[in-house]
This record gives sequence, C-alpha cells and structure tokens, in this order.
Amino acid sequence: MKSDFLTSTTHFNHSIFNPKIPSRNFRISIKSSSSSKVRPDPWSLSDGNPEKPKPRYERPKHPLSDDDARRIIKKKAQYLSTLRRNQGSQAMTPKWIKRTPEQMVQYLEDDRNGQMYGKHVVAAIKTVRGLSQRRQGSDDMRFVMSSFVAKLSFRDMCVVLKEQRGWRQVRDFFSWMKLQLSYRPSVVVYTIVLRLYGQVGKIKMAEETFLEMLEVGCEPDAVACGTMLCTYARWGRHSAMLTFYKAVQERRILLSTSVYNFMLSSLQKKSFHGKVIDLWLEMVEEGVPPNEFTYTLVVSSYAKQGFKEDALKAFGEMKSLGFVPEEVTYSSVIGLSVKAGDWDKAVGLYEDMRSQGIVPSNYTCATMLSLYYKTENYPKALSLFADMERNKIPADEVIRGLIIRIYGKLGLFHDAQSMFEETERLNLLADEKTYLAMSQVHLNSGNVVKALDVIEMMKTRDIPLSRFAYIVMLQCYAKIQNVDCAEEAFRALSKTGLPDASSCNDMLNLYTRLNLGEKAKGFIKQIMVDQVHFDIELYKTAMRVYCKEGMVAEAQDLIVKMGREARVKDNRFVQTLAESMHIVNKHDKHEAVLNVSQLDVMALGLMLNLRLKEGNLNETKAILNLMFKTDLGSSAVNRVISSFVREGDVSKAEMIADIIIRLGLRMEEETIATLIAVYGRQHKLKEAKRLYLAAGESKTPGKSVIRSMIDAYVRCGWLEDAYGLFMESAEKGCDPGAVTISILVNALTNRGKHREAEHISLTCLEKNMELDTVGYNTLIKAMLEAGKLQCASEIYERMHTSGVPCSIQTYNTMISVYGRGLQLDKAIQIFSNARRSGLYLDEKIYTNMIMHYGKAGKISEALSLFSEMQKKGIKPGTPSYNMMVKICATSRLHREVDELLQAMERNGRCTDSSTYLTLIQAYAESSQFAEAEKMITLMKEKGIPLSHSHFSSLLSAFAKAGMMDEAERIYCKMSEVGTSPDSACKRTILKGYMSCGDAKKGILFYEQMIRSSVEDDRFISSVVEDLYKAVGKEQDV
Repeated sequence: MKSDFLTSTTHFNHSIFNPKIPSRNFRISIKSSSSSKVRPDPWSLSDGNPEKPKPRYERPKHPLSDDDARRIIKKKAQYLSTLRRNQGSQAMTPKWIKRTPEQMVQYLEDDRNGQMYGKHVVAAIKTVRGLSQRRQGSDDMRFVMSSFVAKLSFRDMCVVLKEQRGWRQVRDFFSWMKLQLSYRPSVVVYTIVLRLYGQVGKIKMAEETFLEMLEVGCEPDAVACGTMLCTYARWGRHSAMLTFYKAVQERRILLSTSVYNFMLSSLQKKSFHGKVIDLWLEMVEEGVPPNEFTYTLVVSSYAKQGFKEDALKAFGEMKSLGFVPEEVTYSSVIGLSVKAGDWDKAVGLYEDMRSQGIVPSNYTCATMLSLYYKTENYPKALSLFADMERNKIPADEVIRGLIIRIYGKLGLFHDAQSMFEETERLNLLADEKTYLAMSQVHLNSGNVVKALDVIEMMKTRDIPLSRFAYIVMLQCYAKIQNVDCAEEAFRALSKTGLPDASSCNDMLNLYTRLNLGEKAKGFIKQIMVDQVHFDIELYKTAMRVYCKEGMVAEAQDLIVKMGREARVKDNRFVQTLAESMHIVNKHDKHEAVLNVSQLDVMALGLMLNLRLKEGNLNETKAILNLMFKTDLGSSAVNRVISSFVREGDVSKAEMIADIIIRLGLRMEEETIATLIAVYGRQHKLKEAKRLYLAAGESKTPGKSVIRSMIDAYVRCGWLEDAYGLFMESAEKGCDPGAVTISILVNALTNRGKHREAEHISLTCLEKNMELDTVGYNTLIKAMLEAGKLQCASEIYERMHTSGVPCSIQTYNTMISVYGRGLQLDKAIQIFSNARRSGLYLDEKIYTNMIMHYGKAGKISEALSLFSEMQKKGIKPGTPSYNMMVKICATSRLHREVDELLQAMERNGRCTDSSTYLTLIQAYAESSQFAEAEKMITLMKEKGIPLSHSHFSSLLSAFAKAGMMDEAERIYCKMSEVGTSPDSACKRTILKGYMSCGDAKKGILFYEQMIRSSVEDDRFISSVVEDLYKAVGKEQDV
C-alpha cells in the first residue's frame, strides 16, 4: 500500500509542496453573500457540489454557502504571510484541497491558526517530546498520554510519531499507540518507526520492528524496504544490506532511484567498487532510471577499478541523457585514460570539460601536467600552469614538483630553482619527490654540488631517504667521480633491496672511467652472486670490462649467460658476440655471420679489443676480414677505430691500422684522418706521413685527410710543409676548411712568416674559399701584424659582401687597422657599426678606440668615450686606466691624471709599476721632465719597485733635448736607488753626448762611470769608438 502521505513521511523521498503565493499587487474584492454574483477569487473554497466544480479560471460563480468566508480568507492570508517570512529549504506546507462545508467546519474547529497540525496534535507532540528531558523509566507513557485518549485519530498518532526525535519516545509512544482503539496495523506507521530507528543507528530495533510488521500481516512496500536498506547503508552494514536487497528482489519489489543511490554511495565510501558495479548492473536490469548522481558514482567506481571502456560508456550515456558531468567525474575518466595510455582521449576529455566552463581541480591539473610531461609537450604544460594561476587554482606540492621537472627538461634551471624556493616559502615542501626532482634538475644541469645540497637538506629536515634518493645520490657521486661516496650510497641502496641494473651500471662505468680494473672485476662478480637482474646496458658494460682486461674465459661465460636469457638473447649485441667469439674455429664462418641481419659495431669493437689484449692476431685478422665482408664494410672498422681513439686507447687503433694496411684492405678517409690527427697530437709525424701516403696511393686524399695532415704539420712545427700542402691542395681545388686555414695562418703569423700568411690570404680570396667569422678574423689580424693594412681592409670588405656576420673581434681588429693607417674617420665608422650591430661592446674595443682618439689628439672624444663605457656598466681595468692616464699626461691634463689615479684606487685598481711607467713615458715624451721625475719620487715613497724602464724613458728624453747634465744626474740617481743602469741606459747617455757634440765630456763620463762596469757589448763599443774618433783619439779606443 502506498499513499501520498507515506511519500511525504519517508526520509529518502521527500515530497514538499509549495503553494502558489499570490502577487503583492493582487487585490481581492468580495461582495456580500446576498449578491447574485461574486467577483472571481482563485482562493475561494468550493461549495461541495461536484456537478459545479470550482472554475479553473477567473469567472462568475455562485455565492459561498458559508457566510464566514471573509474570516477564512484573512486567516489564510496571515498564514501565507508567515510562510513567506519563515519558510526554508525544508519547509513543509499543507496542501490546500477542495473541502465540503462539513470539512470546512471541522477545519475551523481545529483552529490551526496557520500551523501544520491541529492544536491537540501539536500538544501531543510537545508532550511526548518533553519526556526526553526526564530520566528513563520515570514516567509511564499511558499516564502521560491519558488526556489524549480517544482524541487522536490514527492519522494524528502517525503525525505525533513522525515528529519525534528520540528513539525511546518513538518506542514508548508506538507501544501506547498500538493500545488505542483507532490504531490499525499499517505499513505506514511501521515505515515511520523504521525511519526514526535508522536515523539514530538502532538497527537491531529496526530489524525487530520489520519482523513485527511481517508478523502482523503488513506486506512491506518499496518505501518500507527502501527505508530498511537506507538504514543498513547509512551505518555501513553492507553484508546485511546486500542480503536484505536479495530478499527484496525475490519479492519483486521495485526500489526507487534514491534508494539505489544511497546503497551505491555507501558501498563506494568503503571502496567496495566491485559491489558498486554489480549493484549498478542490477539496477539497469531492473529498469530503474539513473540520475546524475548515480552516473557520478558508477563512473568513479569503474575508474577506480580500471575499467576504462565501461567507465567511458557510462560517461557517454550520462552525457547523452543531458546530464552535465561534475568536475570529479571528468577527473576520473581523464585519470583513467592517462593510466591506460590513451593520451589523445584524455586531452579530448579535458578540452570538453573546459568547453563546459568547468574549472578543473588541482588533481585534474596534476593529471594533465603528468600527461604533458610524459608526452614531452612542455609548452602545453606551461600553458596549463598559467591557466591555473589565472583561475586561482592552488598548486599543491605534486603540481609544483612536476613543474620543476618540466623546467629542468626545458633547461630553465633558474625558473626551476625559483619554483622550489617558492614551494619552500609557502610551507608546501614536505614530499621527498619534490626534493629529488630539484636534485635531478641540478644534476642534469651539471651542478652536482647543488644536487647534493638538496639531498643534504632532506637529511637535516629528518625526511627519510627512500630507495630512489639513494639512486640519485649514486648518480651524483658517479658524475663527480667520488668513488668512496658512490660506494657508500650503493651500500645504502643495497640495504633497501636488490640494486637495480641502472645503478650497477653507474658504479661499473665509474670504475671503468677511473681505470679501477680490479674493483670493476670484483663488482661484477659480486652482483652476479647477488643475482642482480642484468639489462642489456649492464651486460655491455660488464663485457667492456672483461675485454679491456683481456679476460677471455669470463667473457665467454658472460656471452653464454646472455644467450640463455630470453630478454636479451635476440639483441644484436649478444648475437654479434656469439658469432665472433671463435671465428677461426668455425667451419662455415661466412654463412654463420650472414645469418645476422646487421652486426653490432660495439660488439665487434669489444671482440677486437679482447683479441688484441690477448695477442691473438689470427682471431683479430679473422674479425677484420669478416667486418670488411659484411654490408657495413669499412665504415664498421672506422667506428671501431674511432671508439678506441675516443677512449684513449690509441695503441689498439694503430695496431688495427697496421693490420689493415698489411692485409691490403682500404680504410675509410675518416679513419685515416682520425689516426693522422692522433699522430699529430703525439708529434709522431713519421707515422702520420706514412698513413697520408698510404691514403694517396689509391686515390687523391680528401678534405678531412688534408686537414688532419696540415694540422699534424703545424703541431710538429713543420710550417713550410704545412704551407706547401695547403698551396698544393688549393691548386687542385681542395678547400681544407675555415678552421684549418685559421690554424695555419695563425701559426705562420706567430712565427713571423708574414709573406706566407699573406699568400694564403690572397689564395683564399682568389679561390673563393668558404670562411667563417673566425677565419676572416684570423686573416685580418695576420695582415694587420704584417703591416698589410690595405690587404686587411680588402679582406674585411669581402667578409662584408659575403654576408658573414662580424664579431666583436672583427670590429676591434678593423679599428686597429684604420687607426694604424691614420684613417680615424673609418675607425670611428667601424665603431659605430659595432654599436648598431647589437653585439655587447666589451672593455677591449672601448680601450682600443680611446687609444686611437688619444693618438689623433682627440682628447675630449677620448674622455667622452671613457665616460660612456662606465655608464654602460663596464668597469675599466688597469689597461684602460693606463691608457687614459697616458693620454691625459701627454696632453698636460694634470688634474685629470690625478682624478684617474684616485678613481683607480676607489675601484680597487692598484696603481702599480705599469701605471707609473705609462705616466713617466707620457711626461717624458711631452717634455714634462719635472712631472716625470716627480712620478719616480712618488714610486720610491710608495715602495713601488723601480726598474730600468722607469729611468730609461726620462734619460732618453733628457738626452734628446741635449740636457746632458740632467741626464747624467738621472743616471747617477739610478745607482742611488739600487737600480744598476743596463746596457740600454749606457748607450742612451753616450749617444746623447755624441749627438750634442760634447765628445770629450762623453769620453770622460765613459772612463769614470762606465768603463769599469761595462761588459762585452758591441753596441756600446761602437758608440765609444765614435766618441774617440770625434776627438781624434782612435788609437786610444
């Protein structure tokens, strides 16, 4: 039995009726009952005549049979006013129905005054509720309710029962209720009791009540059964709930959607996702229509169980029915798609969610960031992170850890560090994974110290180190080649379980790089005893150790072991080793190898290494012959030899080359070039020439061979041969390349062979050889040092027209070219071009331009440029200050000189011996003898050591000016300060006497000051002879 009343009393299927409230502007006009017509009133009551029902729309009708209608209408208006003020989401309002006059009289007698129930019902409710404040058992329900006997109808008693809050009052009142004459057993009242017991968790009493209902012959309906199921679900009695549910199914009672939702939600809270799915399938089979909440639960359970297809199917049905999934539902299917590797589907779901205007949660964002990280779609990841900041979605530690890793992959190491510091500042830094993400970023950037600092930070904060932390520590120590710390990290890793193959490979590579052969062999033996699972990379490294150490038996055992492992036996590396192990002893050698589709070059190199270490030339020759017969041919040999060269094992590379030459086989050009380059670095020019000649016997040597041979000649100091080979190859149309040309021209220039350097430069221009920026810079500099300024200018013009970009060195050299050629305007133009190029102008180019301004007498321009350099943030060095000091001193700008010296001291640039030498030279050249001598005195006072150079400039200036007395005084002053005059100073003062025509005085000075201390110096002797000849005393020389 089911009624509207029952529906309104059950807790899981509320039926709340909200009456239509009239507009505030609605006015009611009522005439007297004697009137023939009454103005239509939609709120008027019926007169009870079924043949003349109340009109639905406003139209004239008969007068009411009750003359008290106006009072009823006022009471109703008061009630509605109160309702508008007080009603909330749980307001229960009475349903206005059509009443007969007799019903209306009864309604008036009840005098509810806008209340839900009559006065007697309200009084009964209050009376029973009041018992909750008394001690249990102190009052008898019969005594308390004695005044209500025969006054409450069955419906009234149900209302009183329904309005109770305490389970004891429900129990006692229900017992009293069953004693009343108006009581009749009904599923309605039992349902009310079941609901109230269920709300407070009195499941045992609810079960007893349900059994009592069955005993009295009340057949439970869907509402009663649903109430019982919801009680079980509410309190987590899932076993009893499912058992009861089976019984309900057997009675073919169809439950409502809300009951199913209640059960599904309860099962899901306890993570019984399998049972959720089973119940969902039964719900579908029963034909119960699911709502939005049902689909949300089901999709989530499918996702938790990993049933991608079922989850997506339910998700699709949900959308097809017009339901808009919540963010958590989208998040579930997106996460499921990512785990299943269906990345395109996940991206599509995310974009669909965003198109619905749903803001993703940080969990969904973390899932998508993880997806973009796996697919290396870093721009999308950064865009998503920007959207999170824009939508003010808080980024938790997981998201920040992912962003740190993404920044690391993009090389944005500073941004990664900033994100890590911000995470720490926000007190979100707690998970080990975030620390290790930052540590790995530092490790990948090459900053191992910072990577270890992050791990040390974890230790100081008492964050326990996991297995992964020890792996990262091992990688750090292996990179900086710290054997002791790496071994300690490996031991700590071993305590957490069996070491992984990658960590073992890191340790073994460390031992190999440091040539710790014994440790490497012992390590391999130990990890084999520990039964570490080898991967192919670890097998390769172990094989490399055995081959390098010449351990033939161990290598053979390892090859057999690899051949038995299903995971690696089909690898090309393993198959190549197996085929080439004993190639001489195989009967059908050629066919055996041809069965391998492609040989592994690394494996062949290892076998060659093993046989060379063993000294087994027959096996070595057989392997080489085999390699030349395969499709790889000489390229494989080239890669093997190159690998030996890279690893520094040149002797094996040489031995292989000798065997190849003796066997009459031909090496590739790159192999010959590599070996010639090695011989050149070792200054083995004879061996290099032998290889070069061997390469030229079969065909004309290629560019790489010629480049290597020229480089070998240059390294060994045979510049004439290098020059000859270059010119010969140039005649044949071979361009050795910009690097080789730069090396050769630079070597010739440094050796002073400017003519040959000029010939090479002209040849490059004539033959239109391809030069890069460095090549053109080298040629321009060579012509500058050779004094071929016009040729340097032509090379620059060629560089400009060829479209080769200029570097800052290019502009600096050209300023020197035009400055030396006294073409200041062109030098200024070059400097302006450098400014417009966007290149960073360094101190060197500013100093160069300042120097040429000074030489041209453009003092104001030099000072202005020096000031501009400082404004650009370039701090002048000692050479720049010395240059400015010299310019100002030469121009007699003493105040500026003092300011520059003070600025040097302020900026930490010491005024050393070179600074004062510059000042002395400048003052001497400009005939400011007093200032020059003042500088010498100042140096003496400051304790700066004086050298011959400081005196020779002033001495030379006095001699040139004919001031021999002053020159003689300076000469004597040198001895006073402990600086003995050198040969240059002696020659200078003697020449001064000769130049001013005072030979006698010069001879006298020579005999008194110089003769006793002079050594055999042909230059001094020549000047002395001239002095004696000048006075006619040649015989006295």
